Amino acid sequence: MFPIQRPRRLRRTEGLRGMVRETRLATDGFVYPMFVVPGSGVRTEIGSMPGIYQQSVDRFVEECREVEALGIPAVILFGIPETKDERGSEATSATGVVQRAIEGIRRAKLDLVVITDVCLCEYTSHGHCGVIEKGDVANDPSLVLLAAAALSHARAGADVVAPSDMMDGRVAAIRSMLDENSFQDVPILAYAAKYCSSFYGPFREAAQSAPQFGDRRSYQMDPANAREALREVALDLEEGADVVMVKPALPYLDVIRQVRERFDVPVGAYNVSGEYSMVKAAAANGWLDERRAVLEILTSIARAGADIVLTYHAKDVARWLKNC
Repeated sequence: MFPIQRPRRLRRTEGLRGMVRETRLATDGFVYPMFVVPGSGVRTEIGSMPGIYQQSVDRFVEECREVEALGIPAVILFGIPETKDERGSEATSATGVVQRAIEGIRRAKLDLVVITDVCLCEYTSHGHCGVIEKGDVANDPSLVLLAAAALSHARAGADVVAPSDMMDGRVAAIRSMLDENSFQDVPILAYAAKYCSSFYGPFREAAQSAPQFGDRRSYQMDPANAREALREVALDLEEGADVVMVKPALPYLDVIRQVRERFDVPVGAYNVSGEYSMVKAAAANGWLDERRAVLEILTSIARAGADIVLTYHAKDVARWLKNC
């Protein structure tokens, strides 16, 4: 009457559990998001994101050295410009803050993959991801500016450009612009399924990018839709995307899984600011074990099918994995 099959046999010790573990976290799939601001000597902690900073280029490069030393292979850069206007002109400036940050990494000869977020929301005075015409975000005029921003990042030395705006056709516009200017080898990581999520709140403080009117529901995806995500991914791949990403990660693990099963390309997922801040707040109150919670969360994202995980936890996890 006793069981013949006993799954608990392989759970008895840490050694056994490790041998049969199906999903293994590794730093080589991590991307660490960073926020760059004008000036020098600036390192300002973001109130809603403990441990994450807005930094001037000099301080930013110092942290990049730490990131490299921890074995994290890549960073993604978000810039907060000195001035903003209706068209986000600083996004395309050769002397813009992201462009100078890329140059800083190159001068320091750091072995990091440099990914740049391509969007206008940090650069526009209204906080939207495109040009405003007649009170709405105009899709096609925005493509011209987004493509120009991507080109300026490539010229500064970016390894990968990552459009996050969710304008229709932006991957094709960027691919065409890069190819026409001899940057055909620069890949595009497309925020292909980016949802209009409540989990972006802390990021908007970090990037100073909250919309000054309305919201982004007319261009970011409806959280209720999964089939639409597959269509968005397919369109971005047809337009020339090399890597596709789902954002946010935790509420959309099912979407990550469907994308992984449908498309034979690298899949990324963004463990976004709100997901990070929830864990930090709960841990600060003693409501959960931060290390165990973070490792469980990131394992779930990898288990769902993400090859690449953008996460603010990257440095902590790299240290934990080294000390295992």
